[in-house]
Amino acid sequence: MTLSTQFYTMLAMVGMGSWLGAALDTYGRFLQRPKRARWLVFINDIFFWALQGLLFFYSLLMVNEGEFRVYILLAVLCGFAAYQSLIKKIYLWILEKAIQITIQTYRLFLKIGRILLINPVYWIFQMIFLLILGILKFLWNILIWLFKFVFSFVKILLKPLVLIGKLLVFLIPKSWRNRITQIYKKIAGFLIKRKNVLDKLSSWYTRLWKKK
Repeated sequence: MTLSTQFYTMLAMVGMGSWLGAALDTYGRFLQRPKRARWLVFINDIFFWALQGLLFFYSLLMVNEGEFRVYILLAVLCGFAAYQSLIKKIYLWILEKAIQITIQTYRLFLKIGRILLINPVYWIFQMIFLLILGILKFLWNILIWLFKFVFSFVKILLKPLVLIGKLLVFLIPKSWRNRITQIYKKIAGFLIKRKNVLDKLSSWYTRLWKKK
């Protein structure tokens, strides 16, 4: 190994030592060990150190074809110590700022997406829903009006018959008269009940529409 190769190896390992310090701080910042399960921390640690080992070996392979010397460990320790004493505070500050900017950018895009995509879709569905309710209310009012009209029309048509029936009732035997009276009361009661039910449904639907 030539002197220039050894020099480049030393520089590379010092850089890798600083990289290791920054990687440890970044890993600890995102992992947040107290909030994670132990088995998850253990698995993440294995992957982290395996990745760091591969990076160190790749650096050695690129610089001196993978030859290992004792001074390489010293160079790594020097780089790590230099990071801890000179770069760590600055790096952590930059890391926090980058995280905050990323989070704010993410929230901004979410807000823009909500304004441009979600809110218009919500308004469209709300308008469609209100339109359907309006159509249903209109049809319901027409149905109620038709029923009341038919009911009133039937009452008008039956009124002469009722008068004639009252005149003829005296000519009918008493047993038949009682039977006809019972049938008439049943029919009248049935129609009145149906009218009351429709009135209740109409008032309930009107209250529901006002709430909407």
